[in-house]
Amino acid sequence: MRRLKDDDIKFIDLQFTGLFGRFHHTTMDAKMFRIEDFEDGLPKVDGSSIRGFTEIHESDLIIRPDPATYAIIPWIEPEHKTARLICDILSGGAERDVFPRDPRGLARKAERYTAEQGYDTSYWGPEVEFFVFDKIEVNTMTPYQGQSYHITSKEAPWSTDNVGYALRLKEGYLPSAPGDTLMEYRNECVDALANNFGIVCDAHHHEVATAGQCEIDIRFDTLTNAADGVQSYKYIVKNIAKKRNMIATMMPKPIALDNGSGMHVNVSLWNKGKNLFYDPDDDYAELSQTGRYFGGGIMEHAQALAAIIAPTTNSYRRLVPGYEAPVYVAWSTGNRSAIIRIPAHYKGKKFANMKRIEFRAPDPSCNPYLAFSAIMAAGLDGIKKKRDMGEPVKEDIFKMSPKRRRELGIKQLPASLRDAYEALDSDNAFLKPVFDDLTIEKIIEHAHAEHVEVTVRPHPHEFSMYADV
Repeated sequence: MRRLKDDDIKFIDLQFTGLFGRFHHTTMDAKMFRIEDFEDGLPKVDGSSIRGFTEIHESDLIIRPDPATYAIIPWIEPEHKTARLICDILSGGAERDVFPRDPRGLARKAERYTAEQGYDTSYWGPEVEFFVFDKIEVNTMTPYQGQSYHITSKEAPWSTDNVGYALRLKEGYLPSAPGDTLMEYRNECVDALANNFGIVCDAHHHEVATAGQCEIDIRFDTLTNAADGVQSYKYIVKNIAKKRNMIATMMPKPIALDNGSGMHVNVSLWNKGKNLFYDPDDDYAELSQTGRYFGGGIMEHAQALAAIIAPTTNSYRRLVPGYEAPVYVAWSTGNRSAIIRIPAHYKGKKFANMKRIEFRAPDPSCNPYLAFSAIMAAGLDGIKKKRDMGEPVKEDIFKMSPKRRRELGIKQLPASLRDAYEALDSDNAFLKPVFDDLTIEKIIEHAHAEHVEVTVRPHPHEFSMYADV
């Protein structure tokens, strides 16, 4: 409350996340905000208007701001100086309990469940990729005439700007300027992430695809904090792109025949300051039996997890062989064709704190609160049932014959959103410690609705549906 006065804040932007990942907000005059609102919350949300929340007869919800998420929004003019606060969602009434389908509440529930299993901390390091285009033109309103979209990017090989430094398909990884046209944009994003929102950034770079694929590496954090960081990350990179008259998108696969955007998730379990995934006696990966069981749980439930960690029809345009996107349920160290990788840049006790599992199947269209919670539930289920990951696969799975994959027992991720939600419908018991039955039902219903709405229309309509993801 003192900072609101000292920082001369005029407005407070109250932000929260819907069940399916969209960031929502309502803004209030800072003079109307009271210290009691941090405890009592504010009656600002009609739950029936947020997809997956409530029916019309039970629509009154409360948002309760978290003071730890205070940040000044740098792109808003000083005369309307605005601070944001991320909010938890509470049910209305005398009790004001956490709303059971609040994604942030589910993330906190996942953290409590993890502690109950004997692990006091888990660390999450998401690697979020995204595209920044100069312009997008979409025509889906005249189906009888034709439907289409057009991407404009000065660095793309189809550019008509004649800059002379175009990046060809799949040749955009770490190019220096002037081929990389977005370094200054990413610098501005990092400045806002670190200095305004308190999100520590390691490095940033251009990614493999042409037409402006980027990655900004943010430091690992605990589960809920990391999910807050991803939501803030998306919000920041989109708004700074808009400020520069560009458009940033978290759509997994906007460009055919080029790499898509993933969100590799690095996770480790800790207790009393010790990384429980590290074992110096494992010569291959230095991965403990706890880590192998955790990874085994992810692999066992990978098909069902897909509906949560790759939740759009376009996600399955990305999950195809040949573009570094993991399709096959296997694990290895440096092998990026498997869905689980154990990073092997360093070995030895000095680097024990870096030992982790990298789950490569998620993409940035997912809801990070749900994705991290579901991954945790799957991993803990693997530990509880002692589901070992089996032998690592040291070959390029993309180049294997179907016969060879069968010999090694390598399964494949769902080929479509329909396959994914059907897998979740038949395999969701592992989620029950964190997700209630109605939440799982809503996730399946939403995936079904998205699948139907897209597949009954011509293929290009996918772009207009998810350009704002």
